[in-house]
Amino acid sequence: MSPNQTYILFNAASVVVAYFMLALSLWLAPVDLSTKGYWGMGVLLLTGALVNLVKYRMDDRLAAELTAKIEKARNEKLLSEYVGKE
Repeated sequence: MSPNQTYILFNAASVVVAYFMLALSLWLAPVDLSTKGYWGMGVLLLTGALVNLVKYRMDDRLAAELTAKIEKARNEKLLSEYVGKE
């Protein structure tokens, strides 16, 4: 197993353990069921928002890298054509 896969597996296991512990604490909390549901919905919505934020940032970074590669290739082509004319 590669170090990257180990890192991903460790993080996935950490998330599973954290959600299990959170669910257990919600289950044992001395509050009404409606309050537990409200807290649970908040956690799920926060998780969805964080996943979307990370995906947006990754997509934005990848788009910027692709744009930089395209501009670099275009500039190199222009320079090679300019130098080739002499």
